[in-house]
Amino acid sequence: MTILTVIARIQAKPGMEKQMQQDLLDIVKPTRSEAGCITFDLLTDTNNPTIFMLYENWESQAALDAHFEQPYVKRVLAAYEVTLAEPIAANFLRKIEP
Repeated sequence: MTILTVIARIQAKPGMEKQMQQDLLDIVKPTRSEAGCITFDLLTDTNNPTIFMLYENWESQAALDAHFEQPYVKRVLAAYEVTLAEPIAANFLRKIEP
């Protein structure tokens, strides 16, 4: 199995940090229950409360694609129209050493 790792940097508009944090927290538990989700961790920057990071590991691209089709994920993506300060910076990674 080749695990797909995603590291996403998400920045809230100033004053929208609490809303974004709650929106993201709302998807943690259901995402962790999805088929193909290995890990799904939400972190925040200790020096900048507007920055959130998602660290995710998925069994496959198909599992990640299915994640983006979930209604709770679509709700958060729609909320980004109000809360997001800049485009999400996401890295999609595969481990190259054993």
